[in-house]
Amino acid sequence: MSYAIVFPGQGAQEIGMGKDFYDSYSVSREVFDEADRALGFPLSEMIFAGTDEELTKTAITQPALLTMGIAAMTAFDEELGRSGKKLEPAFYAGHSLGEYTALVASGVLSLADAVRLVHKRGQLMQSAVPIGRGAMAAVLGLDIDALADICRESGGVCGPANANAPGQVVISGETDAVDKAGALAKERGALKVVPLKVSAPFHCELMRPVADELEKEFGSLEWHDPSAPIVANADSSLLLRAGAIREALYRQTYSPVLWANGVKVMESAGVGLFLEFGPGSVLSGLIKRTVKGIKTQTVGKLADVAKAIVAVEGVPA
Repeated sequence: MSYAIVFPGQGAQEIGMGKDFYDSYSVSREVFDEADRALGFPLSEMIFAGTDEELTKTAITQPALLTMGIAAMTAFDEELGRSGKKLEPAFYAGHSLGEYTALVASGVLSLADAVRLVHKRGQLMQSAVPIGRGAMAAVLGLDIDALADICRESGGVCGPANANAPGQVVISGETDAVDKAGALAKERGALKVVPLKVSAPFHCELMRPVADELEKEFGSLEWHDPSAPIVANADSSLLLRAGAIREALYRQTYSPVLWANGVKVMESAGVGLFLEFGPGSVLSGLIKRTVKGIKTQTVGKLADVAKAIVAVEGVPA
């Protein structure tokens, strides 16, 4: 049995996240300080003492979550070293924005390059579609194939955006098309359709121009092969080369996040424990719904570090 490290995406953020790591670990403090220097503005102040309105702006949320996830992981890594073990996950993965955090954790991108990149990603996503022109909705009780068929009948740009767990799929696209697809889903057996409060319709064809702009940004960065395979959001493939990771990130921007399938790929490869670094426990909940009986451990607070050490020490060498 092995373990995997995973990172959440937008929606997990909360004011004050990571402050206990900042106060208690110099390695975590340096992560926040480096992000501030790279961005040229006090991101850490926005995270620790800002407003919800400020933190939920996409261009702030993305670097904030990435920074907090890495700060939590570095604290865990330091404690793990004190117990005589190395950080050696079998896989790294992240949900949407979290995939970028996974690239920093695995050594593909530097923290400085990554926070600047996702800050730009947030700006591009926010400006790609005028407010009110795009929407997303969570559909419970139908699978991704059924929803793909329904979305094709919507009369506009609309498609599955996230396959998060069995029976939980998010659709995304033009507002009228998403509304029509939601109504059709209810007619065809969906248990519930829940409109999401989002600033843009992520992971659909409306984001393809964002992918093209991001691809230009990719060319200015230094990329490395990961220390362990990255499980791609776009197709659940296992990525070991920087070039393949860049291509998968390009597609991820406008393609559905196949989270549940990626979890199954890791579990089938022998993963028995998932460590979630970041605020909250959204991914842990989705993972447990996807693979019954699987072990998870969140590391979002200082007290979680010791629990995670115990969990990893229980993984056979």
